[in-house]
Amino acid sequence: MDQDGKRNEILVRASWVSTIGNFILSGLKIATGFFSGSLAVLSDGIDSATDVLISVVMLFTAGIIRRKPNPKYVYSYQKAEGIATMVLSLVIFYAGIQMLVASLARIFSDGPRQMPGMLAIWVTVFSIGGKLLLSLYQYRQGNRAKSSLLIANAKNMRSDVLISAGVLLGLFFTFILRLPILDAVTSLLISFFIIRTSIQIFIDSNTELMDGVRDIKVYDKIFEAVERVDGASNPHRVRSRQIGNLYMISLDIEADGSITLDQAHAIAENVEQSIRNSVDNVYDIVVHVEPAGVCHKEEIYGIERKHLEKTGPE
Repeated sequence: MDQDGKRNEILVRASWVSTIGNFILSGLKIATGFFSGSLAVLSDGIDSATDVLISVVMLFTAGIIRRKPNPKYVYSYQKAEGIATMVLSLVIFYAGIQMLVASLARIFSDGPRQMPGMLAIWVTVFSIGGKLLLSLYQYRQGNRAKSSLLIANAKNMRSDVLISAGVLLGLFFTFILRLPILDAVTSLLISFFIIRTSIQIFIDSNTELMDGVRDIKVYDKIFEAVERVDGASNPHRVRSRQIGNLYMISLDIEADGSITLDQAHAIAENVEQSIRNSVDNVYDIVVHVEPAGVCHKEEIYGIERKHLEKTGPE
């Protein structure tokens, strides 16, 4: 099985595990929230329901990105993962806003307040353990596959662990102090966590869709790789973008203008191999060779070493 096949297999398997696990936890918490009268547990259950939706979308996306390149999509369908990640961030954001509104309505309601049942505490403890295991699993599989979608899901689940822990703490003080309003306050805090997570996921996915790179240190590796090649100099107009977990790299270099075309081609191939030895997950590299000393205009796109020195690490 090739690398793309293994990556897709990991994505599908992790998605199924996430779907089943979150479906069980979500159903348990939503039912408990209704029967025990705990808005916080209900909020936690709805948050887990968004995880089920995430997992279903991941399965759907896995079917898209396995498609082969064609004349319409010559760079394949890998960016479907970034699009799906962004859509999911909006879904999570919507769920957070809904819980925010519901919590505020409960807090400022003049009606009688119901004390949550003890079942809410036991279900929350079970949820914390289950979510922690799912989050660790998703992180591990996401790092193996270099999948932004799996890692984003893992981050969301990590937030879910904190959310459930907050629910447990809120329920504890609700029972100790006999103040049902604390349950609604806990639900309000949960909604803020959900909204914050959605914004973080949106920003991460936006980098890929804007043809950026998540770690600009990749440019340092590219420049250093070129410097190790005899006959290659002055790397400039260096551009890198990500398609899924893969880098697409283009750059210009200079070489002695008196050498033959075969020699220039050999230098370009050595530069390409040097970059592949330094940068993981490279899909394609395009190296353009120019005669040394030829003045070239300042380019709008691409960077030179001096640009990194000016901006510094982000």
